[in-house]
Amino acid sequence: MELLKEMAIFAQVVDSGSFSAAARQLGIATSAVSRHVSRLEAHMGARLLQRTTRSLSLTELGAQVHAGCTRMLASAREVNALAGRYSAQPTGVIRVTAPIVFGQMWLAPRLPLFLARYPDVDVHLTLVDRTVDLIEEGEDLAIRIARELAPGLAARPLCALTYVLVASSGYLDAHGVPATPAELANHRCICLRHAELGGSWSMQRGAETASVAVPTRVTINNSAAVMAAVEADGGIGLVSDFAARAALADGRVRPVLADWQVGDPHRRMIHAVYVPGRHIALKIRALIDFLAASADV
Repeated sequence: MELLKEMAIFAQVVDSGSFSAAARQLGIATSAVSRHVSRLEAHMGARLLQRTTRSLSLTELGAQVHAGCTRMLASAREVNALAGRYSAQPTGVIRVTAPIVFGQMWLAPRLPLFLARYPDVDVHLTLVDRTVDLIEEGEDLAIRIARELAPGLAARPLCALTYVLVASSGYLDAHGVPATPAELANHRCICLRHAELGGSWSMQRGAETASVAVPTRVTINNSAAVMAAVEADGGIGLVSDFAARAALADGRVRPVLADWQVGDPHRRMIHAVYVPGRHIALKIRALIDFLAASADV
């Protein structure tokens, strides 16, 4: 680093035409300027300047070194300007990973508005149903749905994930609408297969709680596939709210036991997870802030 400083001071001496003029430009003593140039000459093993009482001139080596120093300073100014733009406006590529169905139904539809807001940012989204090692796989951000996160990563909660019960009108017209959680035992139920969920559905309404061992002939590990089976009059399905939202809005399915909430172990949080550090890139912070603000939209 000291060598870079000496090169910058040497270039300033040449550009200013004298040691004293360079000292005024740099805000240091003339003697300090002379020492730095002498150290650079000692490092190079030859004189870079021919000094007289009235003028300075470059030696042959000095001219080559000055050209290199000028290029170095130009590059430094470009880097400094890039850092300024980087800190002032999000720019660059963000590599994001998310679970498949969540990415399809929740995350991907939000990206066009984010990209319109930040025209200098590109997003590379990878959808995969496994835990991605951010460092090993070169990802900037992971969206994870979990009750607890593994240690060693930084995370920001985006929103709570809730589950809902839905069924098609065709199924409910043929088999009736359950009025209580206990009546689910008399219906065909479609379970979302997950190690923590199982075939017992916990429900809560105010102070009331209920747990029902539901009869299932179909278990599926994908919320979109559960919705497909539900819309085909397959039964009552328990799915994540983001997976059911569009079908509920279009009337393709109806809510079941809407005054009851699905309880633990189905409650989870959606987190934006990133590698911890002193500084988080502005582009990544912008995306996290955007997703948090749009979580309830």
